[in-house]
This record gives sequence, C-alpha cells and structure tokens, in this order.
Amino acid sequence: MTAAPPLRTAARTADAAPAPYRLHAIARIRAEAADGVTDLPLLHGDGPFALRRLRPRGAQARVCTLNTMSAPHNGDRLRIEVAVGPDADLHVITAAATVALPGRTPDHSVLDAALRVDDSARLHWLPEPVISAAGSDLRQHTLIDLAGTARLVLSEQLILGRAHEPPGRLASRITVRRDGRTLLDQHNAYGPGAPGWDGPAVLAGNRAVGQLLVIDPAYQDRPPGTHILDGVPARAHGVITPLAGPGVLLTAVAPDAGDLRRCLDAALHHLDLRT
Repeated sequence: MTAAPPLRTAARTADAAPAPYRLHAIARIRAEAADGVTDLPLLHGDGPFALRRLRPRGAQARVCTLNTMSAPHNGDRLRIEVAVGPDADLHVITAAATVALPGRTPDHSVLDAALRVDDSARLHWLPEPVISAAGSDLRQHTLIDLAGTARLVLSEQLILGRAHEPPGRLASRITVRRDGRTLLDQHNAYGPGAPGWDGPAVLAGNRAVGQLLVIDPAYQDRPPGTHILDGVPARAHGVITPLAGPGVLLTAVAPDAGDLRRCLDAALHHLDLRT
C-alpha cells in the first residue's frame, strides 16, 4: 500500500510563494472660500492617510497629513488629490518624513500628488522629506494645474538613504501647467540604475536634494533675478532661477536633511515668503 503524502505539503508550497502585498490608497482635500475664510468641505483619506485640520491662520485653512502605517513599500500605489477653489487659501504639511521601503514584490511603488489651484487661490504645499531606504524603488509625480491668477509655494525634499545605508532608487517628476500650458516639467532619478546621479555634475556625493517652487502672477513683469545661495549653511549649495513664466525655482543640494532644510529656509527668507 502506498502511503498518502503528508498533509503539510500544500502548506509548504503556499509558504514558498507568498502572494505579493500591494496597498492602494487615495486621499482627497477640497478647499473653498466662504465669507472671507477658507472651508474644507472634503477631507478624506484611505489608510495610510489620516488628514487633520489645524488651527486656521487668518483666512487660510491648514491641513496636516499623517502616515498611520509604514508606506509606501515596493508595489504600493498612493495618491493625494487637492483642489483649491477660487479665492481659497490652503496650507498643507505632513507630520513626519515619508520613508520609501522595500517590499515583497519587485514592482516599484508610486506616490502621486495631483494639485489644482483655481483663480485667485493660493496653495502652500510643504511636506516633510521623502527618504529612500535601501532596497526601495519609488516613483513620485507631482502634477499641478494652475489658473492664471493662482499662486503656489511648493517644497520637495529628497533624502537618499537612511543613516549608514545606501539609497534605494528614487525617481521624481514635477509638472506644472498654468492656464493649460506647461510651465515646468522636470524629472530626476537617483540611486541604483540611474546613470551619473552621484557624479560631480549631479550630486557630487551629497545625499539630500531639494526644490522650492514659487509661482505668483506678481512675477510676470518683475521676476526675481538669479541668486546663488552658497554657504547657507556652509555645506549646502543652492541657486534661485527665474522660470519662463511668473515663477522661480530653487534647486539645492546638501550632505544631509538638516542642511537642506536650512538652505530652503534661507531661500524663503530671500524671496520674502511667509509660510
């Protein structure tokens, strides 16, 4: 008589090939002007997004985004949609840095933000840094649609690797359309597989890179001139350059997150912006 196969064989097979884990989540914010202040009629987030109202600052509404679980891992798809109605004023921050992590699937993760700012409205989009942990593969895209009289202050901070570890792969794209026409479309890639990212023409050994984008109709006729931020702090370097439209862009590199933040703060001070 032939013995029956052990019942644990199927369990072993299932354990050897676990199903990949993928998280799909979306958060939505809508701001509208009403009676001289900005209301938030829509504030909704799937896990891991938790959206919190902060104390308003005058007519400006303020929102903080919290990450309630570790995300994104490789394979995750996260998206934030923000709509700022006519004459509204919205300020959005995050409670902590976003850490891109490796996962059980070889697929890259996605972190998208779709921001729309209508006529005479203003959006401050100032999240904490995105940290690219070893083994992660994150692709993020920030797409901004602006009306002709809209104003925008946007910050992006990318930290390549945690302490004493190499970075993962991180690709970031910022696309700005104003009145339906492209004002800026910039793509950068860092980490394993990205050619030349650590060479002298790109980061030159630095591990923190950031951008500060300011769009304001007041710059249409008199944009700020090119300004080099060197030595603020001593190890960070940045340059403010006018765009081919009513805006300016700061690009900065630094050895770590602290120096990068101080460089961005120096740029805000130079541009006389209060956030």
